[in-house]
Amino acid sequence: MESVYIAITILWIFLFMYAIAGSIDFGAGFWAMFYRKRTDTKAASIANRYLSPSWEVTNVFLVLLVVALVSFFPGAAATLGTLMIVPICLVLFLLTIRSAFMVYSYTVQKYTNMLVIISGVTGLLIPALLISILPAAIGGFVETVGDRQYILLNQLFTSPTFYTHLGFGLSTELFLSSLLLSDYAREANSEETYHVYRRNAIILGPITLSFAVGAIFTLIPEAFWMFENMANEWLLFTLSLLAFAVGYSALWWPSKKVDIGQPRVAVLLIALQFGLASFAYGSAHMPYFLYPDVTIYDAFTNEIMFRSLLIGYGAGMAILIPVFIWFWRLFMKDKRYLRKEAPH
Repeated sequence: MESVYIAITILWIFLFMYAIAGSIDFGAGFWAMFYRKRTDTKAASIANRYLSPSWEVTNVFLVLLVVALVSFFPGAAATLGTLMIVPICLVLFLLTIRSAFMVYSYTVQKYTNMLVIISGVTGLLIPALLISILPAAIGGFVETVGDRQYILLNQLFTSPTFYTHLGFGLSTELFLSSLLLSDYAREANSEETYHVYRRNAIILGPITLSFAVGAIFTLIPEAFWMFENMANEWLLFTLSLLAFAVGYSALWWPSKKVDIGQPRVAVLLIALQFGLASFAYGSAHMPYFLYPDVTIYDAFTNEIMFRSLLIGYGAGMAILIPVFIWFWRLFMKDKRYLRKEAPH
């Protein structure tokens, strides 16, 4: 495999990990806000219990993603950073506010309610801003004047592609977070909360799939080159659809812990489905970072730097992966933490 494709694969891995972890994290923040005044369910308590230790880990993936982009593809980082400066700055601003309240709200109790609201609102705004980058990168929405490039905001905001991508991003985060929180509630022996999130996942699954299909077909008038490339990735998309079907059906499988459903199986298979679909989407986008001006070859670093970075990332992952696995097992299996009572 060429060095440039090894680098883009590493970048995709970090992107995928942040997309999954971030979707669940931001979605959990929204559900905590949505159920905060409900006294007939512990759904808000379960969501807050998930957020408490997990949001710091999610930000680690974001740092890895940004560092990988800048180090492996400095040319793309410069161009994308200039074009996307407004959404990127807004995302950083919202993340700063969210993180600050996450840190202080647990020591200053009077800010707890404000934290829930801020976490919920930013949980919708941040993914919306991040997903807006994808339609702009497929071409047709960037104008080059001399040596400068500008996003055509009027065309972007009136494009069906933009809104189908936006709908897909928001429904995905709510769907994935519902699945994970249903499993989390099951581990906490809160069957009533499990059924709340299971119902949300059942509703959001078909909605997410519909937006995904819509996002593909709205590419035809805007970026037919992308649609043609995606058609060539039909095998990966077929496997992705199969994984979705089996994972979604797991919500009705027999279970020993609850009366119906296997949420852990559903979470794993749906994560696999998103992995296959995102890999196919990324493959169809190759070799462009920004169509048609910036390719992965133009933006790639030199071979000497690539080898040094590869060694560094390999050593870093050898340390981080066991830590993440240990954290996840502790996080999902510590019964004292899972079952502690918390205010609704």
